[in-house]
Amino acid sequence: MKFRKINTLKGEVTVPGDKSISHRAVMFGSLAEGLTEVTNFLQGADCLSTIDAFRKMGIEIENNPEKILIHGKGLHGLKAPSLVLDMGNSGTTTRLISGILAGQDFESTLTGDASIQKRPMRRIIEPLSMMGANIVSVNGNDCAPLHIAGSPLHGVHYHSKVASAQVKSAVLLAGLYADGETLVTEPALSRNHTEIMLRYFGAELDAEDKTARVRPEPRLFGRKIHVPGDISSAAYFIAAGLLVPGSEILIKNVGINPTRDGILKVAREMGGNITLLNENYNGEPTADLLVKHSTLHGVTIEGDIIPTLIDELPVINIMAACADGTTVIHDAAELKVKESNRIDVMVQYLSAMGCDITGTDDGMIIRGGQPLHGTTVDSHLDHRIAMSFAVASLVADGETEIKGSDVVTISYPDFYKDLARLCR
Repeated sequence: MKFRKINTLKGEVTVPGDKSISHRAVMFGSLAEGLTEVTNFLQGADCLSTIDAFRKMGIEIENNPEKILIHGKGLHGLKAPSLVLDMGNSGTTTRLISGILAGQDFESTLTGDASIQKRPMRRIIEPLSMMGANIVSVNGNDCAPLHIAGSPLHGVHYHSKVASAQVKSAVLLAGLYADGETLVTEPALSRNHTEIMLRYFGAELDAEDKTARVRPEPRLFGRKIHVPGDISSAAYFIAAGLLVPGSEILIKNVGINPTRDGILKVAREMGGNITLLNENYNGEPTADLLVKHSTLHGVTIEGDIIPTLIDELPVINIMAACADGTTVIHDAAELKVKESNRIDVMVQYLSAMGCDITGTDDGMIIRGGQPLHGTTVDSHLDHRIAMSFAVASLVADGETEIKGSDVVTISYPDFYKDLARLCR
């Protein structure tokens, strides 16, 4: 797909439901007793992989345009799948479902696309094995495919090496099947959707500082869930609204969970004009975001804020490239093991667009303020790379071509349509 520089962006946009919350709604609804009803579910490829996996384990899930209906069978209601469970491109599905499958009374095998088969799974294999799980990387490389033979589990206190909601959630979900309480302590607090939603379904779970604790064998009950808009999807409109001259965008009903809102903090620190309207703090906090064009300046991004914006760092790189001064990003080595090596990819293509950017072991240094020009970008089948460079193209001279642009269906199938509607 080809893009060109535009004049301005005006109007309202409603981004799709939060991907992390959509995944968990299907998983926890499947483990609950009775009906779970989910509205504003993200109909992206990753979340559809989660639905497919639980259907293969005997859960009836009705996928209607207005809502998802999940007919849960309780904590021990899953059945052995007759087929290999295909996770597609979804790291969330792969890691979280591994925690659930570890405590079942059947065997299963998980696989996924080429990207998933390169992503590190040692980070969940290790703690789940400590709990007594029988989980093996089929090819012996600590990646998928994974073979899991369900087995009795015991509670542990796991000190995670990385601040990862996927690792934390995998251990907590395995803890539902353990013989005692399970604790996870992180080096920094990662997104806490699992803790919020498991409590809502009825689990005995508490969290204090960087430690979450769950007690085993709860009775979970079906619930109604309205999924807020995904702040990771809103990030592209936040960046575009700040960067394109004369722009004013209202982004409706966005989740602003404090473990996810790092982009708002960083954008404001850079000088961004973002106003929160219609704030609602019932369960998952939400707000409408009013974004206006702003003159940005460089900042340093590091430490505990990194887990709250790890998925937004590629588009923050675009903001930094257009900002005055230097932006330095530290403590973001996790970018290397996403759908692509996002440090290398962002350095390669921002450099090609005329940005002075240097990659480091755990981030990058971006000397902003130079005009960008169009280039050809390979998305590396990474949805966040494709959407980030679509934003960059809006302020770059000439034409920008993004190869593999349709990968956005993973998280935001209508992204290009929604972006086009705002262009003036």
